[in-house]
Amino acid sequence: MEPTLLQTEVDPQVIADGVNLMWVLVATFLIFFMHAGFAMLEAGQVRSKNVANQLTKNLLTWSVGVTVFFLIGAAISGVVGGDGFSLTATAENPNAWVDWLFGAVFAMTAATIVSGAVAGRAKLRAYVGYTIVLAAVIYPVVAGMGWGAEGPLTGAGVLGDALDGVGFHDFAGGMIVHGMGGIAGLTAAWILGPRMDRYNDDGSANVIPGHSLTFAVLGTLILAFGWYGFNVGTAATVFTVTESGELALGAYETVGRVAMTTTIAMACGAIGAGLVSWFKTSKVDTLYVANGLLAGLVGITAIPDTTAWWGAIVVGGIAGAQLPIVFDFIESYLKIDDVCAVFPVHGSAGIIGTLLFPFVAAPGVVDSIGTAFAAQVAGVAIITVWTVATTAIVFGAFKAIGQARVSPEHERDGLDVSEHGVDTYPEFGQPDVATDGGSGEIIRTDGGKRVDDSRSSSDLRSDGGEPNDGEIKMVTAIVRPDRLGAIKQSLAEAGAPSLTVTNVSGRGSQPAKKGQWRGEEYTVDLHQKVKIECVVADIPAQEVVDAIREGAETGEPGDGKIFVMPVEGATQIRTGKTGRDAV
Repeated sequence: MEPTLLQTEVDPQVIADGVNLMWVLVATFLIFFMHAGFAMLEAGQVRSKNVANQLTKNLLTWSVGVTVFFLIGAAISGVVGGDGFSLTATAENPNAWVDWLFGAVFAMTAATIVSGAVAGRAKLRAYVGYTIVLAAVIYPVVAGMGWGAEGPLTGAGVLGDALDGVGFHDFAGGMIVHGMGGIAGLTAAWILGPRMDRYNDDGSANVIPGHSLTFAVLGTLILAFGWYGFNVGTAATVFTVTESGELALGAYETVGRVAMTTTIAMACGAIGAGLVSWFKTSKVDTLYVANGLLAGLVGITAIPDTTAWWGAIVVGGIAGAQLPIVFDFIESYLKIDDVCAVFPVHGSAGIIGTLLFPFVAAPGVVDSIGTAFAAQVAGVAIITVWTVATTAIVFGAFKAIGQARVSPEHERDGLDVSEHGVDTYPEFGQPDVATDGGSGEIIRTDGGKRVDDSRSSSDLRSDGGEPNDGEIKMVTAIVRPDRLGAIKQSLAEAGAPSLTVTNVSGRGSQPAKKGQWRGEEYTVDLHQKVKIECVVADIPAQEVVDAIREGAETGEPGDGKIFVMPVEGATQIRTGKTGRDAV
C-alpha cells in the first residue's frame, strides 16, 4: 500500500510575504551592525585622547538620528518622493514598519559618515545638532528624490521621472547614502577648519597618526561584512506571486550578480589603493589598503545589480586607486583636514562609481550610454549642490555663534576629558598606575607580601655607619616599559620599601624611528618610557641602583639611565613624622 501524502492549502502570497519580511530584517540587522565597524574604524584613526568622543558620536548618531528620522525624516522623504506618510499609515499593516526600519538604517549610515571628518575638534552639541537636521531634512530629501517614498526598496524617485524616464540609477546608495555623507563630511571639515598643529605657517601638513591601526582594520572588516546586507539586502524581494498564483523569484533574480560584483569590487579596491601607495612611497600602506577596500565597496554600491564581472574589477580598482590621490589633493592643496579620509572613501568613490554606471553595465542593460550618463551626472550634481548648501548653512550657523568647535585648551586636552569627563585609556600617563598592571606592592621572593617595617639585612654596615651617611636619597630611573616587572622583582629582593611609577616619553641615545600613516612618513624621536622613583633612607641608594640596573638591562641602546639625588626633607602625611622616620 502506497503512503498517502497530506496536502495542505497554503496561500503562496503568505509564503512570499513571510520570506521577504525575514530577508529584509536580516539585511537590516547586518546594516545596523555596520555601526560597530564605523565606531572601531573612526576610533582607530583618532588620537587616544579623542576616542571616547568618537564613540559617543557614533552612539548618539544612531540614537538621536533614528528617533528624528522616525518622527520627521520619513515623512519628509515621503512628501519629496511623491507619497504621503504618517505615523498611523501602517495601522492596517504593521509589517510595513519593516520597510521603514530598512530605510532608517540607510539614513543612519549616511549620518555617521560625517563624524569621521570632523573628529578631534567639533563640539558635541554642534555634531548632534547637525545629525538632527540631517536625519530630519537633508538625507530624507536626497532619498526621496533618488528612491521615492519607500527608500531603497523601490529605487525609483522623482529624479527618474524628471529625466525623460531614463532614471538616475542608484541601487543601494552609492551616491544617495555614501556620496552624500562624504560630501557632507568634507563640507563640515572645511567650515570647522583643521585641527591644531595640522598645518605649519608655510602651509605644509603635519602628520597626526591615529592611535590604533588594529581598531581601524578590524572596523574595516566589520563594515565589509555588514555591506553584504547593504548591497545584497537591497535585493529585498525574494519571492513574488505570479498572476497564475505561483511562486517566482522577485528581485532575487539579480542577487547573484549583486553579491559577485560587491565582492570583486571590494577586493580590487584594496588592491588599487595598495598599488598606488606602493608606487608613491615604495611601501604598501596598511591604512590605505583598508580604506581602499571600503572605497571599492562604495564605488560598486550604486550599480552592483547591473555591472558586468569585468566592470566590478574596473570600478573597484579605480575607486581604490583614486583614494591616495584624492586624499593628498584635499590635504595638500585644499588644506581641508579630513581626519578619517571620509571624502576619498565615501564621497569621490561614490561619485565615480555612480558615473561609471553606463560604461560598465552588462550587455543589454543600457540602451543609450550618453543618455544614461547624463542622467547620472544630473543626479550627482543635484545631490552635491543640496548637500553642500545645507551642510554649510548648519555648520556655518554654529560657527557664527561660536559653538562649532571646542576651545584650543580643550582641543589640547582632548575631547574625551573636555566633552565627556572621561579618560578612555586611564593607564596612559597616569602617575598612579603601573604599566604592567601591578599594584606596586612589594612582593617577597618566597611569594609572600611584605607587610612590616622591619629592616632588611642590607641595612647593617660593617663600619657601624648608617646607610647613605644618614641622608635621604631619591633614586630616579628612566627605563623601558617592558622591563618594569623585572625591576620590581629586583627591587623587592633588595628590600626597597616603596616606589612610584609614571609613564613618560623622552629621548636619549636610542635612535629615532620612522613611522608611516596613510602613506606619509613621520619621525618618532620621543620613545615611551617608564620613570621609577624610589626614596630611601635605611636602604643604601647604591643597592637600589644596582637592583634597577639588574632588572632593566638588555644591552641595547635605550635601556635608560639612573640618577641619585639628595632629598632635603620628608613628611609622612598620616603620622606627621619627618626626616628619615617619614621614609
